[in-house]
Amino acid sequence: MKIKTYSSVLWQHGMTLAISGIMLCFLISCGGEDTAWKSLASNDWTLEEGAEQKDKSLILVSTRSKAYYHGKVRDASFGNFRFKAEIKAAENAKALMSFHFNPVSGLKGYEVIINNNHHNDEWRKTGSLSSVRNVYKSMAKDNEWFPLEVEVVGNRISVWVNGIQMVDYAEPPTPWRSPEHSNKVISAGTFMFENTGESGGIEVRNIEVRPYSQNELAGREPVQTIDESSDPLTRLQQRDFPVIDYHVHLKGGWTAEQAAENSRKEGIFYGMAVNCGVGFPVQDDRGLLNYLDSMKTKPFFTVLQAEGREWMTLVSMENVKKFDYVFSDAMTFTDRKGRRTRLWMPDEVWVEDEEVFMDTYVEKIEGVIRDEPIDIYVNPTFLPAVIADKYDQLWTEDRMRKVIAAALDKNVAIEINTRYRIPSEKFILLAKEMGAKFAFGTNNLDPNIGRLEYCFEMAEKCGLEPGDMFMPEVRNR
Repeated sequence: MKIKTYSSVLWQHGMTLAISGIMLCFLISCGGEDTAWKSLASNDWTLEEGAEQKDKSLILVSTRSKAYYHGKVRDASFGNFRFKAEIKAAENAKALMSFHFNPVSGLKGYEVIINNNHHNDEWRKTGSLSSVRNVYKSMAKDNEWFPLEVEVVGNRISVWVNGIQMVDYAEPPTPWRSPEHSNKVISAGTFMFENTGESGGIEVRNIEVRPYSQNELAGREPVQTIDESSDPLTRLQQRDFPVIDYHVHLKGGWTAEQAAENSRKEGIFYGMAVNCGVGFPVQDDRGLLNYLDSMKTKPFFTVLQAEGREWMTLVSMENVKKFDYVFSDAMTFTDRKGRRTRLWMPDEVWVEDEEVFMDTYVEKIEGVIRDEPIDIYVNPTFLPAVIADKYDQLWTEDRMRKVIAAALDKNVAIEINTRYRIPSEKFILLAKEMGAKFAFGTNNLDPNIGRLEYCFEMAEKCGLEPGDMFMPEVRNR
């Protein structure tokens, strides 16, 4: 059998040079006009390392077992296409679905991750376009069949899991790739499944592909892209650093659908938070459950923002534990004179003595972290407007250490907040030295959410690594 020769990727000076990425798509976009759905459930698969084919299904149980398609449809070479299959993953299974795979050179092309388990050491979950657009919550469950779909049209790659779009990536004409990911560029090739886990396997059935013809693509403009050469997000993704905004709100008329589209476009996974407390959108268990129900098919972490100190009297901990994580701050408290203080409201802040105020504030922070069932302490080191210009003076090392020590004692992560640009670089470096975990957060007021600019800046300046970041144990599955 003769297999079509595929595009090569040249590596020079640490940069990937793809052969005219967008033009290539049109030149190798499968050719011809026969673009009906084609079943790949024949015997035209090469099976390696213990992979099996049974009853038109692929079975990959052994570690490193793999199967790639070598059939006669389009010489087993697909450039632009829509692919679909049904997959069932055993508990703890980890696998890859590769497309634009070249069996002659061994280059895998792009890889889609299959990993539904939230307890293993792989943060990237099912539907991730591996190390290019990672996602961190699986919308599929172990031991249940789910549909996986992948589409390549020109310079655009899309991935769906259970009918939910997880990835919408536009490859620029010159994509930036680190050496180990240099083969992740749009080209042409076949499909491969590979078991990459230490235990548990996958089954794949009802495998189909619909090639897109040159006529179908004629006249289409490439999707707008960013310059990846200077993009910090691109570098973090390729380091498999969790690019997550843990603190997002549907405010200012922003809908969940619009937020999901923005998340896919920017390549930043969202933790979507609802505010729970006296005078806030959720004030009882029914509100909690309604919110969780509304998020079931949305590609977000489900998050509870605990407001005020009374929130625990309004809802049951049984329902609180159904959220992926909980966060709170100490911006609302009762001061030593019994006055309700809300730090963001100037007429509810009393600072008769700055040192006394700060000591009281630190005590309140320690109490929130110690006494409330939270996973992330957010808006850290926020100061009211009346003393905000004395941040470096008032946040002494002793006060910083007390807050960080409280977080370490209760295994609570500390937010790096883009809206307020806090905490300071000095605080983050001290927290890193002490062993704290971090979470990026926007705390947006409207759809103008940005791209975690301050968080990315601090990640670089403070040398944060993936192991420094908080990862929730997803509960609402």
